[in-house]
Amino acid sequence: MSHVLEGVTHRQILITTGAVHLPGDLATPSPASGAVIFAHGSGSSRLSPRNIQVARTLNQAGLATLMFDLLTPVEAIDRGNVFDIALLAARLGAATDWLHGRSEARDLPVGYFGASTGAAAALWAAAEPSARVAAIVSRGGRPDLAGPRLGAVTAPTLLIVGGDDRVVLDLNRRAQQALRCVSELAVVPGATHLFEEPGALEQIADLAREWFRRHLRPAVSAS
Repeated sequence: MSHVLEGVTHRQILITTGAVHLPGDLATPSPASGAVIFAHGSGSSRLSPRNIQVARTLNQAGLATLMFDLLTPVEAIDRGNVFDIALLAARLGAATDWLHGRSEARDLPVGYFGASTGAAAALWAAAEPSARVAAIVSRGGRPDLAGPRLGAVTAPTLLIVGGDDRVVLDLNRRAQQALRCVSELAVVPGATHLFEEPGALEQIADLAREWFRRHLRPAVSAS
């Protein structure tokens, strides 16, 4: 487990929603200033090496991270589930409720880090009136799949897209126009959809860290 950091507690957890049990990994630095829940994209899981690398950077910055499977292995076989954004958003909401119920995370501001279809789920979930989400980062996301819900998102949102991922870049530009919240579009020059180019993923991790540092602030602070 090369991604384990000194001073960060790692726990394997299980999130139950209805009759479904979703495994996950919770990493908590001490002290933690916020928490970020990851929503992976289609064909990926909580074991995504790209998300693990970003999570490590966030842990180093004092942010807890929760990575969990949005679907069970049986559910993931059905491609309809993979693109059921409402279902994925509901699972993300369940994970958020679970995290808020943990004593070590109860008072922490929560952010979402979504990739591909997971970014659409993050925006969909954040548009719920009862959502308690302080910031969102999208990596190579499909915010367009959140459709008419984009205008209801209030959490500051950072959209990160590869400069050579032209179709997705265009979709993100259009989606940003539909957002009414604070938003920024960050383009990683020369990067494609999976950000496999040297240094590309490091840029994403740095951008995400700074965005969450800026917007994940405790609800109550000492004066």
